[in-house]
Amino acid sequence: MDLEALFARHHGELFRYVARYTGEPDLADDIVQDVFVRLATRPPALESNLRGWLFRAATTIAIDSLRSSRRRLRLMRDRPECLPMADAPPDPDAELGRAEARRRVREALLELAEKERAVLLMREEGFAHREIAAAVGTTTKSVGTMVARALEKLARRLDLDALEAP
Repeated sequence: MDLEALFARHHGELFRYVARYTGEPDLADDIVQDVFVRLATRPPALESNLRGWLFRAATTIAIDSLRSSRRRLRLMRDRPECLPMADAPPDPDAELGRAEARRRVREALLELAEKERAVLLMREEGFAHREIAAAVGTTTKSVGTMVARALEKLARRLDLDALEAP
């Protein structure tokens, strides 16, 4: 079965049908995609009418989708207390500050030696000292010292002492 040829032949008419059926072109696009995924994963019997199968599959998916949408809308209307609460949009000034802080930390990390940077980042990811030692080629005992020194260098580069002073 040549899916590419079938898609080229039937996509347009199937999309138009589903867009009219649902009244939503974006939903129709998703449904048509689902139809062709079904065709690829669970093709109909060879003797079946393929065009009819495509339209029947599209109709079934559209009906299920519209029912789900109606149930969701009914739930939102009848039980608003069950709706997930969205976070407030981020404060643009705070976002800018966080972006600037990330940039500064990224630059400061890049100024560290490769081994120091690796030790700090692996520690931040939760690696054990023995895992870090194996990864960077050192002893487990020296990892703690390397971490402490790397943190000191990072703090100096970021001038953290000046930020914490009263």
